[in-house]
Amino acid sequence: MFSHVTIGSCDPDSAAAFYDAVLATLNIPVFFKAPNLASYGTATGPKVFILQPFNGADPVPSNGGHIAFLAQTRAQVDAFHAKALELGGSDEGPPGLRAHYHPNYYGAYVRDPEGNKLQAVCHSSKG
Repeated sequence: MFSHVTIGSCDPDSAAAFYDAVLATLNIPVFFKAPNLASYGTATGPKVFILQPFNGADPVPSNGGHIAFLAQTRAQVDAFHAKALELGGSDEGPPGLRAHYHPNYYGAYVRDPEGNKLQAVCHSSKG
C-alpha cells in the first residue's frame, strides 16, 4: 500500500537504538544505516526511514497521525509495547482488543522518545 514512511528526528543515530530494538519485536529488519539515517524493512517491500528533516528545521510529530506496524501475533504487540516503554517511549494505549474496529483488532500505541506516535497491530486471533 505504501513505499515508505519517514520519521523526523533530531538525532537519528540515537533514535536508531530505540527503533532497532522496538521494530525487532515485530521481525522488521534493519535495511541500512548511514550517518544520521536509519532504515528498516526490505529493498522490495515497505520501509521506514529515520532522519533529520531536509529543511533543517526541528522535527515535529504529527497531530492526529501515527504509524501502525503490522504484527503477526498478539504476543508481538505486547513485546513491541513493553520494549518501547523500556527504552524511553511513553504509553498511548496499552495492548488490547479494539473490537470497535473489528473482532480481532489487537493493538497498542506508544510515543517514541521524540514524541512520534507508533502502533503495533495484529489483525488475527493468533496469540
